Amino acid sequence: MSDVEEETVEGADEGADDPNRLPGATAIDVLEYLVGTLVDDPDAIEISEEDDRRGLRLQVRVAPDDMGRVIGRRGRIANAIRTLVRAAAADDGVSVDVDFVD
Repeated sequence: MSDVEEETVEGADEGADDPNRLPGATAIDVLEYLVGTLVDDPDAIEISEEDDRRGLRLQVRVAPDDMGRVIGRRGRIANAIRTLVRAAAADDGVSVDVDFVD
């Protein structure tokens, strides 16, 4: 067969089957991680969540100096973040929109 060994990350599925875990929690965790790796001031990250008729809306606020890094040229970084967060939310069966707020 294959000589490739499968590696697992300790704690990767932690809480995945937890009935007390909020819907969209995986998406929020992914969003926090992605934005946190891009900014200079991760302590200034604020993520608020709001339920609307289309699903969960996540609003991201970062330090003014970091907003350009999160948005990227022509919004490419922001769109990539949205795509990854939506994919993570699909794991939880939730529809998510991500807004970057000044």
